[in-house]
Amino acid sequence: MRIAVDASGGEYAPKEIVTGAIKAAEEYKVDIILVGEKSILHVLSHRHLGKSGLTITEASQSIELGESPVKAVQRKPDSSIVVGVNLVRDGTASAFVSAGNTGAVVCAALFNLGKIDGIERPALGSILALTPTNPALLIDAGVNVDCRPRFLVQFAQLGSTYMQHLLGINSPRVGLLSNGEEETKGNRLTQESYRLLRKTNLNFIGNVEGQDILNSTADVIVTDGFTGNIVLKTIEGLGDTFLSSLRQVGHLFSCASHLQARTLLRDIRMSSWAKRMDYREHGGAYLLGINGNIVIAHGRSQARAIMNAIGLAKLTVEHGITPTIKEKSHEQTNYS
Repeated sequence: MRIAVDASGGEYAPKEIVTGAIKAAEEYKVDIILVGEKSILHVLSHRHLGKSGLTITEASQSIELGESPVKAVQRKPDSSIVVGVNLVRDGTASAFVSAGNTGAVVCAALFNLGKIDGIERPALGSILALTPTNPALLIDAGVNVDCRPRFLVQFAQLGSTYMQHLLGINSPRVGLLSNGEEETKGNRLTQESYRLLRKTNLNFIGNVEGQDILNSTADVIVTDGFTGNIVLKTIEGLGDTFLSSLRQVGHLFSCASHLQARTLLRDIRMSSWAKRMDYREHGGAYLLGINGNIVIAHGRSQARAIMNAIGLAKLTVEHGITPTIKEKSHEQTNYS
């Protein structure tokens, strides 16, 4: 297994990306292809090249976070994002991981890998492990801002297949995110999506509300990309605020005993709840519906987050997520 990593994408590229990739190669025993400016990457990784399967592929261009995705992909064919996606297309890499411009990654994947037959829109699936025993998948987490009801049905099908084969959930419970449990609640998109989801063979449990995200009501939470991205970033913000508060508490304790404060902070940070709220522990989100394995990491990802994103990519390859979705897409019905 070889996983390509965008070494030029993200706020902390390339140093943190390279560090995380090296750790992943050691931790997960996978070959890593660093994609970016070869001269810079060689300086950062020369001690590890040739060891643990670490190699470099040249990409002379990079796409910045603020660039227009479509224009950037078209104008920068030698960018780390386009080159990395093409490594998957050509079979050189089993998966591609990027913390760069999300829109550009999606565009490059659409242009160069294409959608799985029967899938109208790819969607970003982000696992929320807010409860220790019942993680949930949020889909779409940010790709499709404007949706039609049949898109949400396909998101539900994609998410259900993903959770069934990645986590071994036999019949994933699918919930539609709304502002009330009743069938009549929500906007027009939600109401029409509810009607279509009832006709599927999915384990559709009806509408779920915001508070249900935290209590394991559903295994797959379906929504449009606009709403899903707000939900995801709200949870991330809550996690950041919680960890920031811990640091402030630790500072107060340090006045009494520096050692005691450090011990306290270490214990709290390592607590299961704190780790579940920290996006760095989950690495990234998987782009479902594309002819290839693509993992999109947070733009603020540092070494640990990149390592975990590569771990997620490894799992998706091992569990054959893309081939399974291809097989399932022929069996499922598109509703309109």
